[in-house]
Amino acid sequence: MSLLVPDSGLLFWMLLSFGVVFIILAKYGFPVIVKMVESRKDYIDQSLDAAKEANRQLSAIKSESEAILAKAHEEQTKILNEAMATRDRIIQEAKEQARLAGQKQLEEAKRQIAAEKEEAIRDIRRQVAVLSVDIAEKVLRKNLDKKQEQMAMIDRLLDEVVSRS
Repeated sequence: MSLLVPDSGLLFWMLLSFGVVFIILAKYGFPVIVKMVESRKDYIDQSLDAAKEANRQLSAIKSESEAILAKAHEEQTKILNEAMATRDRIIQEAKEQARLAGQKQLEEAKRQIAAEKEEAIRDIRRQVAVLSVDIAEKVLRKNLDKKQEQMAMIDRLLDEVVSRS
């Protein structure tokens, strides 16, 4: 008996035991193994489908979030532009109100100055008139000591008043 070539009896019993084991495995073992492999394959396929769906949803969410960010950026720009326009309008209105208030104060000051000037002129005229009357009275008293001179002066003054009117 050589080590590399087995005996025919040994070969027969080995083939017979292999056949029995193969039949038992084919009847009971392989269907269970194939069923487990199939269920594992189905689970992996479902997982791949779920991963593809998750990737698709993630892509959709990503594009949706980019759209939302773009819209938010547009709204932010719009709001900032409106805020700047409102600020400019408020500043313009404040400047206009300040200009009008300054103009009113200037007009009021001019009116007040004109009124004070008129009052000062009237006061000076009153004082000049009083002084003129006082001086005229003193001059006339001196010149009109006689009744005849007084009457002539009154007639002359009346003629001047009548001719002016």
